[in-house]
Amino acid sequence: MTKEELVELAKKEMERSYSPYSKFKVGAALLTKDGKVYLGTNIENAAFGLCLCAERNAIFGAYCNGVKKEDIKALAVIADTDGPVSPCGSCRQVMAELLNRDTPIYLANLKNDIMVTNVEELLPYSFGGESLK
Repeated sequence: MTKEELVELAKKEMERSYSPYSKFKVGAALLTKDGKVYLGTNIENAAFGLCLCAERNAIFGAYCNGVKKEDIKALAVIADTDGPVSPCGSCRQVMAELLNRDTPIYLANLKNDIMVTNVEELLPYSFGGESLK
């Protein structure tokens, strides 16, 4: 699957967003090495601390189905932004723990801009279990 195809799946998932407060729809698609795709969209709640981002929904959904970091091939994230969407700090921290440091992450917008990055670039000094040892 190409990065463009993965971004397109994330774009379709974006429409399932429940974002009545921010009106900011985000979609994500996680591709595993065996070709399975796990989708996620942002879900808001009036108690804002209970909201969950698209990226974390896709990653957590994959993990709930037995996927591990070594199984993940790529992650795509898309939103209606001027440039490629930028993940929040919470999502970056989750990516740092649950994805390999070099897993490709495709950040996109509706103008077909796609930036290819990875965890190392998004969060070079992340906190993780290894830093507690």
